[in-house]
Amino acid sequence: MGEPQKSEPNQTAVTVTIPSYMKAVSGSIGGVVEACCLQPIDVIKTRLQLDRSGTYKGIFHCGATVAKTEGVRALWKGLTPFATHLTLKYALRMGTNAFLQSTFRNSETGQLSHQARLLSGFGAGVLEALVIVTPFEVVKIRLQQQRGLSPELLKYKGPIHCARMIIREEGLLGLWAGAAPTVMRNGTNQAAMFTAKYMFDTVLWKKQEGDGQVLHPWQSMISGFLAGTAGPICTGPFDVVKTRLMAQSKSGGGVKYKGMIHAIRTIYAEEGLLALWKGLLPRLMRIPPGQAIMWAVADQVTGLYEKRILQKHNAPL
Repeated sequence: MGEPQKSEPNQTAVTVTIPSYMKAVSGSIGGVVEACCLQPIDVIKTRLQLDRSGTYKGIFHCGATVAKTEGVRALWKGLTPFATHLTLKYALRMGTNAFLQSTFRNSETGQLSHQARLLSGFGAGVLEALVIVTPFEVVKIRLQQQRGLSPELLKYKGPIHCARMIIREEGLLGLWAGAAPTVMRNGTNQAAMFTAKYMFDTVLWKKQEGDGQVLHPWQSMISGFLAGTAGPICTGPFDVVKTRLMAQSKSGGGVKYKGMIHAIRTIYAEEGLLALWKGLLPRLMRIPPGQAIMWAVADQVTGLYEKRILQKHNAPL
């Protein structure tokens, strides 16, 4: 009871190699489910990070204020780009990590060193940051920082209109505002997350990838939740700086923050050290649960693939 589901043993142990495309598919499905469940927390996190005047007194006050003044639907602002962004991001992240791990894996023993596992996760995080995360989050944050629901009062009417306005007013590179802190945040996050997920699966459930064991969803959720806790604490300043750089528009002339280092110094000087961890609690409320949801779905998809391959191998001739 509670043990991972195992396939029937064969006389010769077989390890299934899960292809990169299956990892990508599992991540994209998990991303859709995660986005729909946790979008309100992401909206609250963004509002808190952009709040310089102390309008919001905390997470619950922020959520209640947004719902009261702008309507409950405002808590799902930016859902379309967020869901699309998560689907593509997880597909690229999981697929790239699997590809890099297969590249770094010892060809003779089939083993993957801890350094190679960290490097694979970091590489996946850097690629997702540059290709997907930065432009999608720029659009998402610009939409989320708008107050109200009346279309005539909003500068950006939707994600496509927002992207077009940014390109028109700030140039194509405007969609990559805050790329440097995003690369640092995502690279560090994924190096820690993939390594931690592997370790928790091994220590808690004795699960090795490709061994034919399918974790129960609640087991995957525990491993995913724990793996998702370290990153936000370590990368808080990068996330705050990323949000500030993405939120500022260049259409009005000068900008407050000139870059990542300048933003860190300015925020520290004007708002104090703790301001660099603004929005940490809602990040901890969103990222670990998000990882729990995503891994619960992704592990089931890859687990079914493992079982199918092993069943074919074990089938009598």
